[in-house]
Amino acid sequence: MDFQLTDEQQLIRNNMREFADRYVEPIAAEIDENSRHPAELFQKLAEGGWMGMPIPVEYGGCGTDYLTHILAVEELSRSCSSTGFSVASHVIVAFLPLLYGTEEQKRKYLVPLAEGKHMSAFALTEPGAGTDVMAATSRAVLDGDEYVINGTKTFITNGPIADTYIVVCWTDKAAGRKGMSAFIIPRGTPGLRPGKHFEKMGMRSSQTSEVVLKDCRVPRESMLGQAGQALAMSMGIFEQGRIGIAAQAVGILQAALDESIKYSKERVQFGVPISRHQAIAWMITDMATDLSAARFLTYHAAWLRDQKQPFAKEASMAKLFASEAAMRHTVKAVQIQGGYGYCKGAKVERLMRDAKITEIYEGTSEAMRMVISANLLR
Repeated sequence: MDFQLTDEQQLIRNNMREFADRYVEPIAAEIDENSRHPAELFQKLAEGGWMGMPIPVEYGGCGTDYLTHILAVEELSRSCSSTGFSVASHVIVAFLPLLYGTEEQKRKYLVPLAEGKHMSAFALTEPGAGTDVMAATSRAVLDGDEYVINGTKTFITNGPIADTYIVVCWTDKAAGRKGMSAFIIPRGTPGLRPGKHFEKMGMRSSQTSEVVLKDCRVPRESMLGQAGQALAMSMGIFEQGRIGIAAQAVGILQAALDESIKYSKERVQFGVPISRHQAIAWMITDMATDLSAARFLTYHAAWLRDQKQPFAKEASMAKLFASEAAMRHTVKAVQIQGGYGYCKGAKVERLMRDAKITEIYEGTSEAMRMVISANLLR
């Protein structure tokens, strides 16, 4: 088993680290404070080819493997997890037209997504349908050559800023799990609008809102994939997305470790740096140990995906462990800095707020345990 990254992967990782240090780190606190989408930063990400790394070159991407993309997400998240997540989410949504779209849909929608000229949003979750996707109420009714869509989606990443929405709703409620279909809908389509914008505890520069569809009419050819295929499509995409969330959590945890080591060496109490006190040293030791475990779990899941091997269980394990480790140890990072760490403006305070959502979105920790146990006990 080879645990070494390739020269190309190391180069891309280093390049993203340099990019994040130069462009992301200096504005991370400001965009968090103001809940601001940094359009200027995403333009730079697009120019660097970071917005469509694992998308084939012929569709506007860079054609890298998924692990290489995960490395970039980790490094971005180390400086600003909101930015890392926005990129990871954007790429996952772009996989849908890549895997299921017609050639016309790929040229029309996928290419500008991969090039970073357009932003994407995946509209599945509803006020009464989170983990229980089958509780959704939104519907698409065929009327001649058009579908008429009505419903409200919630907690939609990039909802206020997306150029391309992929919306999942019922087309045949009686068909059960095979009754949901997906539609590609461009921004500006009459009847589709961003709704309530959510002010969040963390991940504040990542834009999240409702998406409201009221008598939204789209042509038949807007359907993505086959009728009734959307639930299976969604579950497959979530499996890949969970690796991205794990990478985000790894980046957060790496930043927490960086901040803890730096502060503990500089802060002097009782005549010595606090790193010399066993209580602090052991906190940092546990942090570094869990970081290594989370990183290996995440890279392994991404590697399995690249090898076209089953990875659902491993992706859920990576997300479960990495997210809970990030939450656990960002709390410790605040503890190490004491009152200073609890104040606004301290990076560890932002890391702690950002870490919490990694235990929730793309499947809660409880849902991850359900997936893992189902794979082990079937």
